[in-house]
Amino acid sequence: MTDPLPAILASPPGPHIGAFFDLDGTLVRGFTATVHAGHRIRNGQSGFGELSGIFEASLRYKFGRMQFARLLQRAAGYLAGEPLADLEALGDELFTTRIATRLFPAMTRVVAAHQERGHTVAMSSSALTMHAGPVARHLGIEHVLCNHFEVDAADKLTGQIVRPIIWGRQKARAVMEFSSSRSIDLAESFCYADGTEDLPVLDAVGHPTAVNPRPGLAAAAARNGWPVLRVSSGEDRRWWSRVQRPGIR
Repeated sequence: MTDPLPAILASPPGPHIGAFFDLDGTLVRGFTATVHAGHRIRNGQSGFGELSGIFEASLRYKFGRMQFARLLQRAAGYLAGEPLADLEALGDELFTTRIATRLFPAMTRVVAAHQERGHTVAMSSSALTMHAGPVARHLGIEHVLCNHFEVDAADKLTGQIVRPIIWGRQKARAVMEFSSSRSIDLAESFCYADGTEDLPVLDAVGHPTAVNPRPGLAAAAARNGWPVLRVSSGEDRRWWSRVQRPGIR
């Protein structure tokens, strides 16, 4: 298992170094959106049509028969008419009650290590603001590149997602535009992710790390000689007790 601290501690300090973190499967166990879906089911807010539609879309996406953009769009359609403020408040509540315990302590430490070096830390995720925002605030991550619900003049959801949808190459484009606007040196920067959809971002930085990689990314990491970091909620604290360095607590 790779110890990420030496590369972080050896890197130049300052905001011209970026550290980009995927969310689902990288900073937290599982998918944050499923927590919201579970909440809707428990509270009787999901009708049969919504449940069957999401289930079908998820299966089609899993087996490569539906693009992520269409899956996200379908999910957003079921929330049309809901006030954005209510969803953002619910996101905060679900983070506190359901998601905080899914955070990987080791990855929390990696974020903190970059922050202590003065790096520009950003979350680059295909999640929506109600899922990504609470995690970013908890970790002190100032910059969040993620998807947004489209809203009308009354700040209610239209059922659409703001385009372009952050995913794959569009996520890489968002990272590159963000980096260019802040004079970030990508050749000296870091990225942490778990899936092949993040390959364009991982390819763009000088220090890519595959975190709990799914099979496709594991194969790519092996081909490219990238470090692999495997973490789990039950083992992180013991692992970090072995690899802590001075100044990283």
